Formats: sequence, structure tokens, C-alpha cells
Amino acid sequence: MVLHSPIKLSAEATTVFAFVLFVYCLLRWKTNRDTTIKSPPQPSGSWPLIGHLPLLGRSLPHISLGNLADKYGPIFMIKLGVHRALVVSSAEMAKECLGTNDKVFANRPYTTFIEHLGYNSLMMGFSPYGRYWREMRKIVVTELLSNNRLEMLKHVRLSEVKSVIKATHDSILVKSKSSPDDFENNVVLLDMKQWFSDINLNASVRLIAGKSLKEFYQGEENCNKCIKALREFFDLGGVFVPADAVPYLRWLDIGGYEKAMKKIAKEIDHVAQGWLDEHRTRRLSEDQGKEKQDFIDVMLGIYDTGLNNSSRLEADRIIKANSMALLLAGTDTTAVTLTWTLSLLLNNRESLKKVQAEIDYHVGKERQVDESDLKKLVYLQAVLKESMRIYPAAPLLTREAIADCTVGGYQILTGTQLFVNMYKIQRDPELWPDPLDFRPERFLTTHMDYDVRGQNFDLIPFGSGRRICPGISFALQMTQVTLASLIHGFDVSTLSDEPVDMTESLGITNLKATPLEVCLKPRLPDHVYKL
Repeated sequence: MVLHSPIKLSAEATTVFAFVLFVYCLLRWKTNRDTTIKSPPQPSGSWPLIGHLPLLGRSLPHISLGNLADKYGPIFMIKLGVHRALVVSSAEMAKECLGTNDKVFANRPYTTFIEHLGYNSLMMGFSPYGRYWREMRKIVVTELLSNNRLEMLKHVRLSEVKSVIKATHDSILVKSKSSPDDFENNVVLLDMKQWFSDINLNASVRLIAGKSLKEFYQGEENCNKCIKALREFFDLGGVFVPADAVPYLRWLDIGGYEKAMKKIAKEIDHVAQGWLDEHRTRRLSEDQGKEKQDFIDVMLGIYDTGLNNSSRLEADRIIKANSMALLLAGTDTTAVTLTWTLSLLLNNRESLKKVQAEIDYHVGKERQVDESDLKKLVYLQAVLKESMRIYPAAPLLTREAIADCTVGGYQILTGTQLFVNMYKIQRDPELWPDPLDFRPERFLTTHMDYDVRGQNFDLIPFGSGRRICPGISFALQMTQVTLASLIHGFDVSTLSDEPVDMTESLGITNLKATPLEVCLKPRLPDHVYKL
């Protein structure tokens, strides 16, 4: 029989005892820490497993959270399945999160969309805060969205707008010639949501990939197939996937969203790969010293010439991911802002007349609007600010804490998701007198010093802090030149002068639920519409 040494037994027992004691102390410390943390108020009605999700299903999320803010105050905590989420609904609290604690709330929550359609976080807008995100943002801002670069590429924006203006005028002209004595036929009825979307999609594709979609694809069928895939891509970015809140339900794929995302991810990747392959082919056949014109050219210059150590496969994924990220960010948000703005103007005809009179004064009726005219159109700029105040394209700003911090005197733990309810802040009656009234004049008087670049936390339609939208200048130029060209070129009205239905819906942006059908009638001499 082999007997164990009493000393050895004692050492083993001591080790086990020490380990158990350590785990016990750790658990006690965590329990005490969790119970002593001063947490924000939490609404009642939290369900087991799914938390406060039922409360959010009663209306659009930004409206439901706004209603909860009326009851629980400008800062409160909710449970979204397994996640904690901090909701702030005042400019003061937003400043603490996006100003004082900007670096803490520098992450984006990881979602099913990011995994499948965001190239598993390679899209800059969804990347974790860190070296990769900083490098990509620097490239995007410097090479595509800097003021100098935007000035160089202004012909792209103008040509897209003028092309659609001309096509619209020509369709009206054809219609009027077929019935010259019928005044009512000298107009065209259009869905302006689609009209704005087409302009912004083609302008964005040209800036990213160098050509319009029709130039890329031979035949209308292939072009429409690409547009359909992109449309589904945008739409899936705005859906709520139950598994994001309750991961153990993922295998059920409630709603079929994950299956749809996987399908569209393949189609989107095929589109982006086609653009990439065409650029590589062209670069081999052209002078390498030729000035780069679009975003893919810039990215290939960085990744294909050895300026970056990534493999070819990884480089391709990065280029495709960020090309689609820019398309996602630059198309829907701008089109949605234009749709809300025109809807508000049609419901406030005096403001529409003021915009038209201002453009006529500075541009006249013998030429079309140019970007050099925009700085003079101060009332138009006020109209757009007021529209973005009442109907921000992205009403909920989302972030995630990468460290513990304090907000409003409350302790917020690492991993807590953040929702800044811009919709609620920008309709706060303590900040904005008569907040639901459309009054562009406020930006020419009491709020004339306000801009939308993230410095005034009363008005942050593009966000604020490190992760503020980098495309603000592009978005402002695109919305201004498109709206000014439309109102200058056409008299705009609704059928029977009916008011526009302002019912909201939600995708990746705060969409207008119903089509915006308007009548357009040319108001300039025919020769002015020619390119």
C-alpha cells in the first residue's frame, strides 16, 4: 500500500480551499458591486427573458421610448432581452454621453445584420472602436468626403440632378404635345420618394464606383435586379431581429430575417465584386499614374500597391464592405430627408413660396441652379434644418459602452447599449418653442447660430462625437442642390391640393409610410432644362 504524505495532502487541501475562497469572494464582490451600483430608473413591466421588448412594440421605437421618457425622465435603463440599454432623451444627457463620455460610448452593438450584411464588422460604420476603424475613417474622410474631394467631384452630383430634372421635363413635354389643349396633361404625377432615391443612389454609386448603375449593367433587367438587391439591403438594415436581443432564439430565425440576410449578402457581394473586378481590369490597361476618380480606385491604390499588409482576399472584403457601407449611409438617409422636407413644404405652402422666390431672386429663370448658388439660399438651408429637427432621418442613435462610466450621476457598466433619442430631444418644448410647428424662421432668428454638425446637442441629426456621420458635407450639398433644382424647375403640388399624410414608418431610417405623390409642372423656358 502506498501512503500519501500528510504534507502533500495538506498542500492540496490548502490549494483547493484557497481557490474556493477566491471564487466565493469574487462572487460576493460582484453581488455587492451590482447591488451598490446606483442605476438609472427602470420602467416596470419587464418580462422574464425578453425584458422590456413588449413595451417597444406598441409604436415605433423612438416614439415608444419618448413616451417612457415622459414618465421616467431623460435617463432610464431598459432590458432588451439579455442586454442592458441606457436611454437618454435630453440634450444635457446626450452631451454627457457623446461629449464627456465620447470615448466610452465609441462602439456599435453587434447584430445579425452586421454579421451577414456588414461583412462581420468590416463596414466602417459598424466596426468596433480601434485601429481598423480609425484607419478606415481616415481613408474615407480624406479620399472621398473631404471638402477638397467633394469640390472635385461636384460635377457628379450636379450631372445626376440635372439629368433627372431634364428627363422629368421631357416626359411632361411629350405628354403635353400629345394633348396640347389639355392643361391638366401638362403635368406629371410622380412618387417623389422613388425620384429622390434614384438620384441619390446613382450619385452615390458614381462616387464610389465611377459609373451609374445603367452604365455597369447591360440591359434593364440586370440593372433592376441590382437595384432590387440594394433596396432589400437597405430595408434589412432597419428590421428588428429577435435573436439580437434573445440569442438562444436564434435557431428559430423568427421572421426569417437571418435567412433573408444570408441570401441578400451573397447578391450584394456579387454586385460589389463585379465593380471591384472591373476596376482591377481597367487599372491593368490604363496608365497607373492617372488621377484616381472614385473610392474603389483609391482603395485599390492603397491595398494593391503594398501600402497595406493585408492579403488579397482580406483586401477585397475590406474594399467591398466599405463601398457598400458608403452606399448604405449615403443613399437612404439623404432621400428620406428630402422626402420629409418636401412633404413639410407641401403642407406649409407659404414656406414653399418663400423658397421658390429666394431661388428665383438669386438664380433667375434663364439657367439652372449651381452649387455656387447654395450659400446664398439661407431660407432653403433653414427649411432643411427645420425638417431634420422634426424628422431626423435616423431618430435613434445607437452606441455601446467599452468601459464603466458615469452619466447623470448613475453608474453605467461596460457592455451597456446606448440609445440617444434625437427625435425626442429635437422636439423638446423647453428647447424648441412650438416644437411640432414647422417654422424655418427660427433658424434665421432665435437659433440662427445652430448648425447640424454635432456641436449643438439640441440638434444632432448626424450624431456627435467620434462616430459622428463623416458624410455631413456631402449630405448637405446633395439635399440642397436637389431640393433647390426641383423647386426652381417645377411648380410642385399635390392632387387636389390635399395635405400630405405624415405617418411615419421605420426601416434603417425614419421613413414616410405612404408614397409622396406630387404633380410637377415646368416653370422655366424649355431650353433651360437641356444639359
